Amino acid sequence: MYKILIVEDDHTIAEILDEHLKKWGYETSAVEEFSEVLSAYVKFEPQLVLLDINLPYYDGFYWCSKIRELSDVPILFLSSRDSDGDKIRAITQGGDDYMEKPFSLDLLTAKISAILRRAYSTSDRTLNILQHGEMILNLEKMQVLYGDTSVELTRNEGRILSLLMKSQGNTVSRGRLMQYLWDDESFVDENTLTVNVNRLRKKLSEMGMSETIKTRKGEGYQLI
Repeated sequence: MYKILIVEDDHTIAEILDEHLKKWGYETSAVEEFSEVLSAYVKFEPQLVLLDINLPYYDGFYWCSKIRELSDVPILFLSSRDSDGDKIRAITQGGDDYMEKPFSLDLLTAKISAILRRAYSTSDRTLNILQHGEMILNLEKMQVLYGDTSVELTRNEGRILSLLMKSQGNTVSRGRLMQYLWDDESFVDENTLTVNVNRLRKKLSEMGMSETIKTRKGEGYQLI
């Protein structure tokens, strides 16, 4: 079952879309907090996004660009704007298609089916990201996003952060981290782990997250 995220601030339209798509067998979720669209996307992990342009706080172009920093998930714009400029901007910023309001639900369903078929018939675009508070880790790109800032991580830095995030605030021992980082190509010892943790802390601190990784003396590290 494909999952579709509905980003539409007109409650009536959002309800119509939700009910119609569920009848066609799709799993849907409609955004309610329009200042937290990216968080809703990360939490729901959809295979397609229906995105309005005129939204509270930030417009659809902004959210399209933020989603594109994480994934190439298909995005279908739905908007009352009918200018060629808006349509061109939607496509050049990462949108896969554009429909003007008012639109036919039958045509919308056909477009969704076609987009999903093209997107997933030959590849799997599974979302490969983690979130802790406002911090988002893209494991595919080894990139951390926090607010409007981002930073690239090394492989080891990314794996350390991913294990801490997966542990959901629980302390992770140094021994477990070293086992997690070790593979056939690279042996990680105590010193190597310390260096990588310190480098990760520095990068997070430069983004405004100086106290994110706590050392628990004699135990290990904890993400707060």
